[in-house]
Amino acid sequence: MHIDVNNAFLSWTAVKLLHDGYKVDIRKIEAVIGGDESARHGIVLAKSPIAKKRGVKTAETLASARRKCHNLQIFPPNFKLYNYMSKKMFNLIRKYTPDIEIISVDECFLDYTKVKQLYGDPIKFAYKIKDEIYTSLGFTVNVGIANNKLCAKMASDFEKPNKVHTLFQDEIEKKMYPLDVGDLYGVGKKTTQKLKELNIKTVADLAHTDVNYLYRYFKNQAQSLIDKAKGIDNSEVITISEERKGISNSTTFSYNLIKLDDILNKLHALTENVCLALRKDNKYANVVCVTLRDKNFNNKSHQRKLNNATSNTDEIYALAKELVMEMWDEEPIRLIAVSLNNLTNVSNHQLSLFEDYKDKEHSNELDKVIDNLKLQYGAKIINKASLTTTNISKKDIE
Repeated sequence: MHIDVNNAFLSWTAVKLLHDGYKVDIRKIEAVIGGDESARHGIVLAKSPIAKKRGVKTAETLASARRKCHNLQIFPPNFKLYNYMSKKMFNLIRKYTPDIEIISVDECFLDYTKVKQLYGDPIKFAYKIKDEIYTSLGFTVNVGIANNKLCAKMASDFEKPNKVHTLFQDEIEKKMYPLDVGDLYGVGKKTTQKLKELNIKTVADLAHTDVNYLYRYFKNQAQSLIDKAKGIDNSEVITISEERKGISNSTTFSYNLIKLDDILNKLHALTENVCLALRKDNKYANVVCVTLRDKNFNNKSHQRKLNNATSNTDEIYALAKELVMEMWDEEPIRLIAVSLNNLTNVSNHQLSLFEDYKDKEHSNELDKVIDNLKLQYGAKIINKASLTTTNISKKDIE
């Protein structure tokens, strides 16, 4: 199942205002959540349904939104509140199952298979949890139910708000194939444009495209695109235990990153920082998560388990790079975050037939030397060659 808060920032602000005695539900008027107009953040972060009907779009300037809505009311974001409401929702869900994967502040996957015998029919359970979130916390969610995470995410995005939708394997052709190819989860605007130039307009068109033909235009991304169109997704629901908080580092850039080399360069620097903090705490990570936020404030997060718990920068960066390559759709990027989770005190590393023990030891020793130099002389004293043009602070490491 995929659970997604409907219009999270605006809904959570509305709940707080009503609780504090505000007489109007801002979800029912021309309203937006907007940043500081004196800074780069003077844009629309969320809009009410009525503002949306007037043509207001996320990430447009507040001045532009006012021209479309003369009675527009603007409310500042409250990220402390959003984190609080997010935790309340996830804690409510955890009453029923510990097997949840938090994707962002307002959405998560849950593995219902393991608790189905306890709660029965998944559709009835989805309505139960949807209604409990509304009656207990005051906001609505959509719930998507499917045989895998990709289809559950697609299902939750069907009709909104306050709905339950299914997209089981035998429903893909009926419910997903007719959709515009741009509606497919993980397919961005530039990829959509390229596909349509190839006369691939619907999900069905993409599902039935020959992979060799698509490879000419999308290289290694070709098979992944076709698999998505067919509703194929074998990724697991990865649960991050609350007791073992992870280490993370995120950076919002003063300009949007549009080149893959720049994105990977910044990613490498962030990975260096989190790995330094990891080794300083004598910890090893089992899970790597990367989040990308594009210029329109859309977040994408992918995470995956490592083969072995590790603190090695090269190993962690290699997986982080894979995650970026999977989800980046050539949209300009304004934020990158790297987090290491499911931390442990021990690394029981087992070498595969293709690994060289001496190379691994050399890499670990190099990490230690670099760590010692940075801790003694400062973060800028030394970097690996690929990071010589990168300057990332550690202000967001947690």
